[in-house]
Parts: sequence; C-alpha cells; structure tokens
Amino acid sequence: MSKQTKISNAVIRRLPRYRRYLNELRKKGVDKISSSEFSHLIGYTASQIRQDLNNFGGFGQQGYGYSVEGLYNEISAILGLDRGYKMVVVGAGHLGQAIVNHTYYYKTGFIVTGIFEVDPNLIGTKINGVEVMDYEDIVEFVEQEDIDIGVICTTKEVAQEVADKLCFAGVDGLWNFAPVDIETPSHVAVENVHISDSLHSLAYHMNKKNPGKNE
Repeated sequence: MSKQTKISNAVIRRLPRYRRYLNELRKKGVDKISSSEFSHLIGYTASQIRQDLNNFGGFGQQGYGYSVEGLYNEISAILGLDRGYKMVVVGAGHLGQAIVNHTYYYKTGFIVTGIFEVDPNLIGTKINGVEVMDYEDIVEFVEQEDIDIGVICTTKEVAQEVADKLCFAGVDGLWNFAPVDIETPSHVAVENVHISDSLHSLAYHMNKKNPGKNE
C-alpha cells in the first residue's frame, strides 16, 4: 500500500468486523475461505470485501481464496493489533468500571495500567486489581509508564480539560466516552464514542422495519 494512499474511515471500520469473523473461523479450524463464502457469512458483498482488502494488497489467491490464518494476521497488523497497548482510564464510575472489566476479561491486548478519579471515596480502591489513583497524579504516571491510550469516562464539562492533560502527558490516542466531541493535536488520534448515537440509529432501523407500529 502506498504511503500516499488514503483509506476511507468506512473501510477502516469494517476491518475489525472482518478480523472478528476470521477469528471465529480460526477457532473452528477453517483453513481457507472465498470472498463469496465470506460474503454469506459476514453480510457484505463479495465485491465489497475484495475492494476493501485490495486497498492493502488483496491477500487472496486466484482459485484458492483467502488463508483464514494469514488474513487474520494481516488485518491484525494493519490495525496495529500485533502489539499491546497500555491504557489509563479517567473516571471510575459505572462506565469506567465497565471498560476496565471488559479489557480484563476479554484479554484484548489493551491493558489498563491505571485508573484515575477525583472522588476521594473511590481513590485507593481497586477494580480487577488495578488501583484507582488521584487524578492530580495522572501526568506523572502517564509519563513514567509510557502510556499509549487515555480513556475518558468523565462528564462532558471536564472532558476537554482531561484530554488536554493526557495529550500534554504524551499519549498517542484518546478513546472518549464523554458525550462531547473533543479536540486533540494533530499527532494524537481520537475516537469519540457517542453511545446515544448508536441507540438512536437502532431506533431508526426499528421504525423503518416496523413503520406505524406505535401510531
């Protein structure tokens, strides 16, 4: 893939889905799969799958299809999932706890090494063995531990301030769950996750499938 080639966000967002299905196939002992077979499994057209993968070199062989293990590893490398990441979570409320628990139980390669809070009742407690620390100490911790990702689980009023502090401390990316879009310097990647947007999309699709149901 050329360094000048710009891959659309739509393609990037489909890659984790490809990887997830390929992982299930690996677990079942499937060695190879055609784009047509993959299409029936995943719900995208075979043409879409080939087009997406061709952005990165294709990886398929004429008359053979795709190596499940090989394609899984290639997509993992493209997504940067062939390495581990250290994270800190800011906000130890219900959402912050859920994030910590998810990464702990599913062993995703994203390791929570610190949790930070301003509530004195939570500071000093532990979530899955990770201590909740005073938010005032976050910059020093991020710098010393060479943290890759900051996870923001705060109110929208303080989210940008938290983001600024994490960026100053040297994180490479922010995963923001506060209900507001945050801004970062050009060298820091950000993923703003709006849970309500997903719920609203679900409502749209429900009503499209069942028009007039509640009239």
